[in-house]
Amino acid sequence: MMVDDSVIALFRSRLSEMGWEALESGLRTDEIMKPHTSFRVGGPAQIYAEPSSTEEIAALISCARELGIPFFLMGNGSNLVISDEGIDGLVIRLGENFSAIRSEEDPENSEYTYIYASAGTLLTRLSSFAAKAGLTGLEFASGIPGSLGGAVFMNAGAYDHDMSEVLEKVIAISSSGEVETVGKEDLQLGYRSSRFMKEGGIVTEAVLRLKKGDPEQIFSQIKEYTEKRTKSQPLQYPSAGSMFKRPAGYYTGALIEQAGLKGFSVGGAQVSEKHAGFVINTGNATASDIDALVRKIQATIKEKNGVELVREVRFIGRGFDS
Repeated sequence: MMVDDSVIALFRSRLSEMGWEALESGLRTDEIMKPHTSFRVGGPAQIYAEPSSTEEIAALISCARELGIPFFLMGNGSNLVISDEGIDGLVIRLGENFSAIRSEEDPENSEYTYIYASAGTLLTRLSSFAAKAGLTGLEFASGIPGSLGGAVFMNAGAYDHDMSEVLEKVIAISSSGEVETVGKEDLQLGYRSSRFMKEGGIVTEAVLRLKKGDPEQIFSQIKEYTEKRTKSQPLQYPSAGSMFKRPAGYYTGALIEQAGLKGFSVGGAQVSEKHAGFVINTGNATASDIDALVRKIQATIKEKNGVELVREVRFIGRGFDS
């Protein structure tokens, strides 16, 4: 639902009335989303904000709900395809303004340390922070391009490890707008899924518990993962990583390659010739190109193998179902 200009003006006015003048002054309208996604596609967001605290996020959401403005929260944009036509309503992006990190030794067990990090913190930065502190458990995240909030939301992982192994608790804004603390046992973490994906809510901060390790071994493991990624993934092209969730009993890339789709293109979108599980932007792809190519892949694999490929990447905005 597109938001009328008068409602946007009222949104600004309401934020100021609530005492959030600095937040209001930082709002942007018709912000092109292409630079904010790893796929480098996407039209304008009607209203765009980059808050710097949980309280600012809560204020934006409260005001948006009051005025009936739809809102969408994003992190680094590394798991998104945003419509060429843009996004209605408010986009709240957790970026550099929301990326604080600190650590504290576990008072009950000196072998472990807690890391407290804001949701906009890049996983690469978080992994590096842990490694420099001699903490093990986040080596797998060293090459994942997303942010912490998105990683919790989808229980991101790589190389047979995921966030469920290190998460201790999460600070979030519930679907009703309340700030809450959610313990590990209540996060409902599964393969690329979490409580937030199923029930809604916004991750604003996460607490991780990591064990002290051998710095040399930690950096060696990170180097090994980096070399594997460089060798097997098309990192030189804009993409969103693996396009599909892995179907039980199959390897997605192998299915797509065996179907003869490796290198297949629609416009500027292409099935990577280096790794068929990746869809890449060869330079001039549109969101529509990517969507059409993904539909082609899904239909082909369904016809040839009877396998339903489920998108891991989220398609957001006007014209997309999700």
